[in-house]
Amino acid sequence: MRELTIKDLHVSTEGKEILKGVNLTIYQGETIALLGPNGHGKSTLLNVIMGHPKYMITSGTIELDGQDITCLGPDERSKAGIFLGMQYPAEVPGVINADFLKAAINVRNEKPISLYNFYRVVDGTTKELGMPLDLANRFLNEGFSGGEKKRNEILQMMILKPDFVLLDEIDSGLDVDAIQSVANALKKNQTPDRSFLIISHYARLFDLVTPTRSLVMINGRIVLEGGMELIQKIDKSGYEFLKLEHGIEIEKEAETMNQISIGVCATRERF
Repeated sequence: MRELTIKDLHVSTEGKEILKGVNLTIYQGETIALLGPNGHGKSTLLNVIMGHPKYMITSGTIELDGQDITCLGPDERSKAGIFLGMQYPAEVPGVINADFLKAAINVRNEKPISLYNFYRVVDGTTKELGMPLDLANRFLNEGFSGGEKKRNEILQMMILKPDFVLLDEIDSGLDVDAIQSVANALKKNQTPDRSFLIISHYARLFDLVTPTRSLVMINGRIVLEGGMELIQKIDKSGYEFLKLEHGIEIEKEAETMNQISIGVCATRERF
């Protein structure tokens, strides 16, 4: 059984400590909701797991199946089965989307995929996501709408079939129908051999994909764990209960999540 383990992880960027001792084990087959106010380290955690060079690990380790991968590059972590669906997918002029996908498939396989099988896979997956096939023949994310970029991230996930899927607000900027489409794709890929760590401010998404665990990150640490009831509580009352019930002070008050619910955030983003 595969597992991804983060041990006492401390991370800084531009001279500022962001993660201050994160401990987390992601077990094979589970789906984890990662919650918390903006600016408290959620996206940083996902980027560090993927090996983003912007962030400096000052102490702690990231282990995959008991092997320390802290010093591996993003390409090696990807080959090992980790995937990051980005909050802000980059535009890459000059690189055809289909060529990018085909290259990503081939580096994971001993034998290159045939052109016929490749387009059969892309055609079936784009139809499942409600995406036009011609997106595959455009430059990677260039000129894509926000929703198209997010669906293209899910397209990559479905084609590459990683074991550990990290999703950073993959649903932000999507309308209700697009969220339903993405959620359906995620549910289909919630298999016993695949794990998800999902950041979202939409209670609706978590209602659709039903996490097995919910975690709250505050001040660069994971401070609370629960189930769907924790998501529902935050959706109803925000994060004020953390101080009242658990004595947790929120050091950085990002405009937002301590005062309003997940659902309200979703409504505002949608328009």
